[in-house]
Order: sequence, then C-alpha cells, then structure tokens
Amino acid sequence: MSLARAFALGLTTGLVYFTATLYWITLVVRRYGDLPVVVAVFVNALLVAYLALFPAVFAMVMRRLWIAYRAPALMAAPLVWTATELGRTYLLFNGFPWVLLGYSQATTLPIAQLASVFGVYGVSAVVASVSAAAATCVATRSRRHRSVAVSVVAVIVIGTAVWGAVRTSRAPWTREGQPVKVGLVQGNVSDEQRRDPAQSLRIIQDQVRLTRQAIGAGAELVLWAESAMTPYRFADNPDAAEFVRKVARESRVPILVGSDQVERGRPDRWYNSAFLVRADGADAGFYRKMHLVPFGEYVPMKRLLFFVGPLVEAIGIGFDAGEDPIVLPVGGHAISVAICYEIVYPALIRQFVLRGSELLTTITNDAWFGNTSAPYQHFAQASMRAIEEGRYVVRAANTGISGIVDPYGRVLEQTGIYEQGMLVGEARFLTTATPYARWGDAFAYGATVVTAVLLLLARRVQ
Repeated sequence: MSLARAFALGLTTGLVYFTATLYWITLVVRRYGDLPVVVAVFVNALLVAYLALFPAVFAMVMRRLWIAYRAPALMAAPLVWTATELGRTYLLFNGFPWVLLGYSQATTLPIAQLASVFGVYGVSAVVASVSAAAATCVATRSRRHRSVAVSVVAVIVIGTAVWGAVRTSRAPWTREGQPVKVGLVQGNVSDEQRRDPAQSLRIIQDQVRLTRQAIGAGAELVLWAESAMTPYRFADNPDAAEFVRKVARESRVPILVGSDQVERGRPDRWYNSAFLVRADGADAGFYRKMHLVPFGEYVPMKRLLFFVGPLVEAIGIGFDAGEDPIVLPVGGHAISVAICYEIVYPALIRQFVLRGSELLTTITNDAWFGNTSAPYQHFAQASMRAIEEGRYVVRAANTGISGIVDPYGRVLEQTGIYEQGMLVGEARFLTTATPYARWGDAFAYGATVVTAVLLLLARRVQ
C-alpha cells in the first residue's frame, strides 16, 4: 500500500467519524446564519474535511512506520494518534478539540480516571492501544508479536481499570475541602424569544424567580447561563442588573451571570463575559471568554469565505477574545468560569487551577445546538475536566444540560434538555492537585516527540 492510499483511507475514516459526530453544525449554521441548506452543508463539510486530515495524517504516518518497522510499528499507534489529537487542539482557528477519542470513556469511570494523570489524551491512547493490538493480530502471523501486543495492552487496560475502580470507590476528595451548595438556573430561553423585545423583561423575571427558588432550597452560590442577560448588557443596563443585585443583597448569596460586554473605543470591542455579583450586590469582577467559537462568535477568513455572507451579517463584527484566565472570589475562595465550549480545552482549565481555582464553573447557551447529540457531547467533555483537575465542575446551561460533577467524573445532579427549572446540589472547594494539574499535557507532547523521532529514524530504514 502506498502512502497516498493510506492517507486516502485515513481521510475516509475521518470523514465518516466527523460527519457522524458533528452533523449538528449544519443545523446551527443554517439556523443562526439563515443560510440555504446547500451552503450550510458546504460550510460544515469544510470543517469536517479539515478535521478528517488528522486521521489521514495518522494513517500515513503509521504506513510509513510499518514500512520501516513492520508489525512492531503498530504498537506506536497510540502515540501517533495522541500526537494528531494534540495538533487538532491547537492548529487553525485556535483548534477544535471536540469529540477526542478519550471522551468515549467519559462514563466508563475506571478507565476515565487515567485523565487525572495523563489528561484526556492519555485516555485516547488507551482506547487506541486496544485497536492497535487488534490490528497486530490481523496484520501479522507472528505468534510472538501477537502475544506481546495483546499481553501488553491487556495489562494496561486491566491495570487501569482496577486502579480506576479503587480510586473512584475511595473518592477521598468528596470528603475534603469546604462544602458549598450551588444553585443552577436553567431559563430554557430560545433564540427567538431572546430577540423579541416584548419578552425581555419576562425572561429576566423568570430567572430571578428561579434564583429565589434555588436560594430557598439552600443555594449559597447561584449560576446563570451564558448570555443570560441578553438582550440587556449587565454592565450597561443598571435597571436590568438591579434585578440581580437586589436578589444578591436580600439573600446574601453571590450570583454569577453571563452577559455580553462592550469596551468603548475606536473601534468598540465586544466580549462574551461572565460577571460575579457579591453577596452585598457589588461587583466582584468579570471574566472574558478567551476561546471563541469559529462561525459562532466570529467568522474566520471573512474575505475568503464570502459565500457565508448572511452568517457574517448575523454575527456582525463578532466578539473579541479575552486575554487573562482570571479567577473570581467567592467567600474567601476562588472560582473560575469557562464559557461555552472553552470547557473542552484542557490546558485552559488547567490555567484556572494554577491560578488558584477551587471550583470549576462553566456556563453555556446550548440552545443553538437544537435537539441533537451536541448537548450530550458537550456535557460529557465537561465531565472529563473534573477528573483531570481534581475539582468539582458545576455547569449552568440555558437549555440544558445543567449539572454537578464530582472530581472523579461522577454526575451528582443533572437536568434534562429543553426544560425550565433550577437545580441545587452540593459541591466542594478543593485545593488538592492531580498529577495532570501539575504536569499538564506532558504525555501528549512526549507522544508527539516520540512520533517525530520514529519518523526520523524510519528514513534510515528502507
């Protein structure tokens, strides 16, 4: 098999995988940008084709290693795959690390615990190793190669599962730190409702009502979803902001609110932000989203992608990216806020923890996903951050899924999608650190280095 054929087969695999998992982007682009179906499909196809390049590169690299090393090269597959996932996290449009292979184990908690050491990339490598062992059994007649591959992978998988099961059963961090009851407000507001001026006041009042219910149920910290104040801007509309401040003052409970923010200048700069209101109603600070959604919060390469003009018009000038992973103070503790799909960036969440975050919060508006698999994918990826960082994750989503996840990835509370309500559950402020929080993506970078070295050495082998 030629390298070109390997590339083509890998590309085909990627096209199938990403089309099946990211089909909903067509619905988002069509609805948000009011584009014809054909154009929306084409925009999604461009993204899918780009993402498919990474499995294609993986296949081509593996073919080259096979030529050089034969069957033993297959056991390098987990490292090569990890290297391509790391590339997908950072290359082009700030990367798009959605549905990495390791997320398939988000609900298989014993295996998922490996993320506390090596991050989600380590979990991806374990999954890939099983396929590598299977491929070795098919691709070679050597009993020795087969037995070695199967034995090594069996030890890794069984060892990980046993260790992970013990880790989750003991769960010491669920008994450490200071407990805090968190209230999550799920307004279930559609984009159409949010654009209707006649409903703006009712939307705010509904969320205030749900906030009071959450506080009545014992909430000591309340989260509103991303863009919960829209069409109002928290910093620019004192009357709308007073609804939130009044509840905070009367109940002595801090409230985190998602809202657009504008910084006046030439030109004006717009941010997708989160504001924290202290228990006395005063401002405690704000966080500006750092990782923006391409084709959702800004349009990359506007001139080149002229055919998505309606989408460009719908987004307008787009948002600007924040620059500082700040943490916010809550009762002598520090919390962080990841807005929308920022939660799928492991390195960013790690920056929050290094800054001192004791509780990971994330707010999102998944209304634009529709009734698809996307909200479930989003929530599963957020759960993996809890394991990596050894922190509770609390998530407020406008249309769901809102929920609380413990440091071992166990979902303690969660809502359904497209239902209005509130949820109150217990989390904890934690200061402990996982190996991943200390070392970050050292494993993924190491896998990339090993892949590069193997390719260089392969040049000497014909």
